[in-house]
Amino acid sequence: MRETHAAADSEASVDVAGLGALPPASPIQLLPQDVLHNVLGRLSLCEVLACRPVCLTFRDALSSTPFLASLPPLRLLALRHPRAAASPHPSLHALDPSFHRWIRLPLSFLPFPSFSPVTASPSLLYLWVDAAPSSASAVATFAKNHTKSLAVCNPLTGFHRLLPPLGSAWSRHGTVLAGPDGAVLVVTELAALSYAPSPDRWLKFPLSLPSKPRSPILMADSVFALCDVGTPWRSQWKLFSCRLGDLGGVRGWAPLEQQEWGNVFDIFKRPRLLAGAGGCRLLLIGGLRSSFAVDAPCSTVLILRLDLATMEWDDAGKMPPEMYRCFGGGASGPSVAAAGGNNKVKVFGGDGKVWFSGKRVKGKLAMWEEEEEVGKSGGGLWSWVEGIPGYPEAMYRGFIFDAGFTATP
Repeated sequence: MRETHAAADSEASVDVAGLGALPPASPIQLLPQDVLHNVLGRLSLCEVLACRPVCLTFRDALSSTPFLASLPPLRLLALRHPRAAASPHPSLHALDPSFHRWIRLPLSFLPFPSFSPVTASPSLLYLWVDAAPSSASAVATFAKNHTKSLAVCNPLTGFHRLLPPLGSAWSRHGTVLAGPDGAVLVVTELAALSYAPSPDRWLKFPLSLPSKPRSPILMADSVFALCDVGTPWRSQWKLFSCRLGDLGGVRGWAPLEQQEWGNVFDIFKRPRLLAGAGGCRLLLIGGLRSSFAVDAPCSTVLILRLDLATMEWDDAGKMPPEMYRCFGGGASGPSVAAAGGNNKVKVFGGDGKVWFSGKRVKGKLAMWEEEEEVGKSGGGLWSWVEGIPGYPEAMYRGFIFDAGFTATP
């Protein structure tokens, strides 16, 4: 027993020439790693990443892949910055809506001359990139064809992968939708490209829709989109859906409609779709027409919610008048006509949160958050998000990004 204590004492205090005896290890350094993981696993992902530089013990313990993958993801609003890759230190600016704080995810590990983030799936970020040629002889061919590629990366691990290249028309006119297990869709007016990792190639399917799909979204295993089935003089919107497995099949796209809905879509001007909270509800957002006249102005922004289980709509929220006036709406008189072309609003978000960006609202976003209790009156929670990093003059777009370590490219 004495020999054991002597050995322990000699390990706890080591004499190094010129430095004297080193202090004994701190108690936290003597904890088994599973105990340390149990303690640090109570932190959020953001707090865990902040703790890694504290000491070597924390760095080693908090770099374990199974431990990091077990942490809940950090839900962020990622901004599609207008000049993200032009910066000498390219990064993704994102909002943590839980604390209304902005964070920066470095993207300098990407070896592409230019890129533009467009969408995300759990832990993975998708970007349109210019994959520059590796040899000088290929520069002329690259400049002539100028094909774009989709790249997928995990900003927290620094790993990336290129998907098979696509023509530039797909990047200019296509909407990219990403789902779990590496499923990716690029939707245009006439066709959709579907990618799955196992064959590592794109499959093309005709859409067979009555018009160009507006604001398509991927939720669960289905794609939803709005289509204008009206005339050149008056829009008439309908909701369509298609299961991923039915793309190009006999069933294909089908309208979602109920007789009880009546003219629910006719009250909107330029409606958009977003995913509601829980993955089983759709949000329909647009300007609320003040009348059914063709050129009727909008009185506010209206948000309706569709429960896909019951196929019933309910009123989820209306933008407060004082907030709507900041976007150039809700007023009357000749100044409204003069500002009519300058009140363009971008709508983005998902999972029960909606953000609004406008030319007349600089340096901040309007935010609406769905209330936890469905059907509860009150119209949701409205607030301003200020301090947008980067260029305050820009019109921003964005998407939901669940940052984490649950997937790798």
